[in-house]
Amino acid sequence: MKKTALITGGSRGIGFGIAQELARHNYDIVILDLIDASSAKAEIEKLGVKCLTYKIDISKAEERKNTVQKLRADLPGLDVLVNNAGIAPKVRADILEASEESFDLLMAVNLKGPYFLTQLIAKWMIELKKASQDYNPVIVNMSSMSAYTSSTGRGEYCVSKAGVSMMTKLYADRLSEFNIPVFEIRPGIIATDMTAGVKEKYDKLIGEGILPFKRWGLPADIAKTVAGIAEGYVPYSTGQVFNVDGGFHLRRL
Repeated sequence: MKKTALITGGSRGIGFGIAQELARHNYDIVILDLIDASSAKAEIEKLGVKCLTYKIDISKAEERKNTVQKLRADLPGLDVLVNNAGIAPKVRADILEASEESFDLLMAVNLKGPYFLTQLIAKWMIELKKASQDYNPVIVNMSSMSAYTSSTGRGEYCVSKAGVSMMTKLYADRLSEFNIPVFEIRPGIIATDMTAGVKEKYDKLIGEGILPFKRWGLPADIAKTVAGIAEGYVPYSTGQVFNVDGGFHLRRL
């Protein structure tokens, strides 16, 4: 049976790269996004698979509930959930000056949204798993190098991604009873719309050797890692962290 993958924030950047790569592996694609995903849908369907799109503010409980109800009505099942949607602060503010408004927004979108979306999707996956032992779903959470790296000009982003890291452990633990693995990917410096505004800064840092691999990461680098997980190439693992960061996580003298 054809498999289906759901990617939040799948209309651009890392999420779109993941959607394209999974489509190349013959997955039908579902995109959940706050922005218009029609262009992404058209590009993905050129790869010969179906693509459904749903507009949703993932931070809103009622929208999460209604969207999952639609998914359950529209789809025979779901094989892969990729919690990718996330935002950066509107303004990079020093931690001594940053606002509660920005903190609350990033927690709602980057952590609360995927935390409770996963709760809804996991219950559906458990039902499907009980109905068929041949069904092998997987959940992938997009964290960041910022989950463990201090960046005092966007502290709320770091805290939200550290929360995603613990969320992965919690769901990996809870869903192990049902043999549903949960993984965390920590992207490094990736060329997307989110990093376009700080390109000069990171060009300089990369040139000075902050990364063992002296290049920007690409959405395709993340996407290939997700595809490997989805295809079952890490079958005896759960809660595993994949650092897709050009080696940034290494501590070097």
